[in-house]
Amino acid sequence: MDERFKLDNQLCFRLYSASRLMTQAYTPLLSEHGLTYPQYLVLMVLWEKDEQPVNDIAKRLLLETNTVTPLLKRMEAEGFVTRSRGREDARQIIVRLTQKGVDLQKQLTDVPEAMACATLCESVNESNILQLFGMLDGIIRQLQKK
Repeated sequence: MDERFKLDNQLCFRLYSASRLMTQAYTPLLSEHGLTYPQYLVLMVLWEKDEQPVNDIAKRLLLETNTVTPLLKRMEAEGFVTRSRGREDARQIIVRLTQKGVDLQKQLTDVPEAMACATLCESVNESNILQLFGMLDGIIRQLQKK
């Protein structure tokens, strides 16, 4: 067999598996608050800076606006955000946190630590996590060029 086609030799499979399992680990922590992992990512973007255009949120999440828009509509229906036309450009949709969305940050303060406990191990620890971030950022930048 050609070694290039062995599953164990594929970086893509390791990244896919890690991503899938990471999302799975978040599920019980977020579902009790009525959130999905993608919704949590949107909230983190808005907690960093509230009142952002949909395009900016999509860019920050490395997603297309047509992927983010249905997600934001569901979040609005659930009372986490509001969407309104931009003042300067009516074509722009501005997303704002509601009080419920703001309050969620306080309710979810245990999530980052819980996920750190779930993922840090012998090969990934606090001392080398920044190195891992740098490697993953490099892969992301390289793939964005394509």
